Amino acid sequence: MTALSFDDDGVDVVYEGTEFRLEKVLIEEATQKSYPDVTDHDVLKMVEKNPELTGEPRRIQDILK
Repeated sequence: MTALSFDDDGVDVVYEGTEFRLEKVLIEEATQKSYPDVTDHDVLKMVEKNPELTGEPRRIQDILK
């Protein structure tokens, strides 16, 4: 399971026991979207090859409220 923790500057990720950070700029470049409009599903797709996407995608802007 992948754990994502969002803040204004990026996302802390725990993937298969490895912790790392995806910076806001990297996420924006990879998704071609502004950071607030990126969804949690977009980030999961960056981390995992075939993520199990459940529920509705949530925009980072909504997560940070």
